[in-house]
Parts: sequence; C-alpha cells; structure tokens
Amino acid sequence: MSKRMSKKWLTVLFIIVIAFSVTACSSGSNGEPQTNGSKPGSGTAEKPVEINFWDMVWGPPSYVEAAQKLVEQFNSEHPNIKVTYQSTPWNNWYQTFTTAIAAGAPPDISTGAGYQAFQFTDNDAILPIDDVIEELRSEGKLDDFVPGSVEALKYNGHYVAFPWMIDIRVPFYRKDVFQEAGITELPKTWDELRADLKKINGNGKYGLVLPGNDPNLGLQALFSLMLNNGGGIFTPDKKVDLLNDRNVEAAQFLADIVSDGSVNPAMLGFNGDSGVKEFGAGRGGVFIHTPSLPDSFPELADKIGVLEPLAGPHGDKATLGWVNNIMIYKATKHPDEAKTFLKWWSENNKTLWTEGKQGGFPVKQSFTQDPYWQNNPILKLIADKYLGIMKTTGFQATGGFPELNEIEGDGTTLTMIQKLMSGKPVKESMEETAKKYETIMGNKK
Repeated sequence: MSKRMSKKWLTVLFIIVIAFSVTACSSGSNGEPQTNGSKPGSGTAEKPVEINFWDMVWGPPSYVEAAQKLVEQFNSEHPNIKVTYQSTPWNNWYQTFTTAIAAGAPPDISTGAGYQAFQFTDNDAILPIDDVIEELRSEGKLDDFVPGSVEALKYNGHYVAFPWMIDIRVPFYRKDVFQEAGITELPKTWDELRADLKKINGNGKYGLVLPGNDPNLGLQALFSLMLNNGGGIFTPDKKVDLLNDRNVEAAQFLADIVSDGSVNPAMLGFNGDSGVKEFGAGRGGVFIHTPSLPDSFPELADKIGVLEPLAGPHGDKATLGWVNNIMIYKATKHPDEAKTFLKWWSENNKTLWTEGKQGGFPVKQSFTQDPYWQNNPILKLIADKYLGIMKTTGFQATGGFPELNEIEGDGTTLTMIQKLMSGKPVKESMEETAKKYETIMGNKK
C-alpha cells in the first residue's frame, strides 16, 4: 500500500472515530437515546417537576386507594411531572391549611371544603384559574358540567377553584313504612307529602326524621325546603334576605309537619347519627340526607328509595347542594404543571366513584352515564332528576364568598330549627338568625 493510500485511510479512520465519539456523547449511560427531559451532553435525565397534592378524605379507604392509583396513572403519562399524593383528614383541616400557608409551605394543589378557596383567596393564598376556565370553555368542555357549578366558584371577578364533585341533599323514604301506612302513590307536592307523613304516624313510627340537635341536618332540611319553594337567604347583591315570604312559607311548612305529630318529639335532642338509626330501624318514613345514606344499611337495599323532586306551593323544584372543588396555591413554583394536573384530574377521575365509592356526584354529567350510576335506581334517579336543580346556599349572588362558611355553621341557625320544632312562632323564630346573618355579612337588609 502506498503512503498516499495510507494517509487516505488514516483520514477516514479518524473521521469514523470522531463520528463515533459524537454519537456516544449524545447517548445515555446505557447507550440509549436521550429523552426530551435530558440536558444536552449530560448523559443524565432531568428530574421531573414535583407537585404536592393534598386530597381530603372524601370516602372510605377505597377512595384513597382509587385516588392514589389515579395519581400514579398521571405520573406514568407525564414523565416530566411527579405528583405526590397526600391523603388529608378532615379533623382540624382548617388549622392544617392555615398553618401550612402561614409557614409558606402549602401544597401546590388541593381539594378542600366547599368555601375553602374563598377563605384563602382573602389571605392572598389562592391562584386564580381564569385562563383554565376560558380554555375549557372555548373547547366546549364546560357544557358537560352540572349547571351553575363553575360559576359558583367565582369570587371577586375571578375563578378561584375548579369543580369536581357535587354534594347534594335528597329526600329518602322507607318503602316498607309507606306500604304499611297504605301509601300506594308517592307524593308529588308538598301538600301530598304532608298528608302522607301524617298517615305514617303511630305505633312508634313518625313521618319525618328531623334531628333537632344536629348542626347540619336540621339546617339542611330547612334550607332544602326554602330553595324548593323558590326562596333563598340572599338577594343578588348579597344582602341577607332570610325573612322573605318564600322562606317564611317553607319554615311554616316544616313547623306544620311538627305540629301534625309527624316528628318524634324526642328528635329535639337527636344528633345526625341518632337520626340515621331511627330511619334504619323503620321508625321514620322520610329523611333528607346525603346520597350515601343507603350505604349505612346494605341489608335494607330493597326497602329504601328516593322521592322525585316535589313541587312547592308555587310549582318550584330545587334542592340544596355544594360544589366541592380543587384549587391551586399562589406559593407553587410550578403553576403550569399544577394546571396540567388539575385539568387531567377533572377528565379522568370517574374511578373515584366506580372504584373508590365516593359519596357525592361527579360534576361531569357524562360520567353518570356509566353503568355504576345507570344500574343503581337510587343513583340514577338523583343524577337524572336532582343534579340539574341543585342550588347552593348563596346561589342568588354571583359566585361564592367566604362568609357562607360562617353562615352555615352559625349557632343561631340550630337555635332557629329548635324553636320551630318547639312550636314557637315561625317569623319570631327566624328573626334572631336573620340579625346574626346580617352581622356576619356586615350589612342590613
């Protein structure tokens, strides 16, 4: 071989070596091509963005398991984002979040109580998600949501949270108790309901279960009736309107049921658990409660039903509910990734019900076409008849506001229920509560 040819081959060999070196530098340590998340030339993948997600305990242990599986699925589909799931108990939930916010260490994103986002927006801790809402609206995806659920989370002109679950109140009835009372047709109006409740009374049975010493269920029964009568406790400009004619009429209806003897007098001292036991024992015909009430009595599955929405005296139909939501915190260092997770969670969380046995209803109405709801007569009826007429405590005003939390938890509301159950004059029973609501809201009617 000539010197000229040797030099030529040496040059070719040198080019091959250089090319091989460049190729090796652009591969990982195992020789595989780098992913998009790698630093050029580093040979190592970047760490994914980490997002902390605090989720309240919305159901039995199966709920937590289903939620964890969802997070794992998201992480597998989004290798550049790693969501860490934390199941957060309801005990001292408010202190848990306020302490974390004060310390500058809240989660990036969380689910929470119905009015939580409003409260923490006032603390400048919540990140508005107007861009997310407008994006989904332009894509037509909000058309699938329960009417009013998105707007219920607007506060001071901004969307501060995203809806995912509806907590609703409906009237359950004992089929066997109705049958024993000779009731062959279910009531369709308030007048028919009152007449049927009276038929049940006697032999240790009472028409209506109404726990008078429970801070939630008594209030919820009364507010459900007020909304069912076209009433509500606010004007559109958030003035307290508890004493309007429709509300007084609803309170009078409840007082009349009590005066008929359709509520056990001992109920004045009953809490919610005691009320559940009375209903389960067949000593009460109707009980306004959460959709999960039948889960307390699996052995009574064929004896419990839901009344269809009743027409109030003026033809109105409605019931009380809450829009539970998911919110992003301003302290997050990764708002875009948090929004990505929020949107994905909304699109993919049906298994929280079908596998996790979550007690409320999905805000996405298309989910309820799943056999989980369609093959269960109670769940199907609630989805078909009640979700579309659900109204929140403050529905008259645009969006929500933090004072709603104090309104619903105010002790004078329980006192008002107890006065009504004790036979006190209706309007007089409501006046003290109305004044307290005005103090909470800082306004006068």
